[in-house]
Amino acid sequence: MSKLDAQTWLADHGDYLFRVARRQLHSDELAEDAVQETLLAAIAAQARYAGDASPRTWLTGILKHKIVDLIRKQLREVALPCDEEGEEAVDLLFKQDGHWAEPLRPWGNPQAEAELSQLRRVLDECADRLKPAMAQVFSLREVAGMETEEICKELDITPTNCWVLLHRARLFMRQCLELNGFSKAGAA
Repeated sequence: MSKLDAQTWLADHGDYLFRVARRQLHSDELAEDAVQETLLAAIAAQARYAGDASPRTWLTGILKHKIVDLIRKQLREVALPCDEEGEEAVDLLFKQDGHWAEPLRPWGNPQAEAELSQLRRVLDECADRLKPAMAQVFSLREVAGMETEEICKELDITPTNCWVLLHRARLFMRQCLELNGFSKAGAA
């Protein structure tokens, strides 16, 4: 992809990518960052783009990963309080006796967090094993939140074909999750 192609892709798909990112991140600034990171990653991965999917679908797939990266980064980073000059002031976090000024948040359930992390990993592995057509429809519907009409228009397929692909993808994902220990019986 040349620079001109990147500019064309931004012109053709930038607003769409921004809307998808904004819907997930609830922030214009983060959505802009995600779209920018998506385009940079697309430029870096241009040799791997075989053209099997439409550019919008390919870019949306990259965007999905960038959104996840941004969400993970947000969860890891903690904003420090600032003093009058706008500088970070770690001392504001503590009382004069050295104890926390605000009580720490409850840790929640570390075991549940570990299970959720494992579920995400297995979901990604299962999704990677979907046939390309099913993966496209599944990603656009379940990740990007697109409506059937939008998906049909994007992929140039009929609503019936869309629903069949989505149904098969969901069945495959369920079977894959069950084979990897995420069954209803195992959750009880």
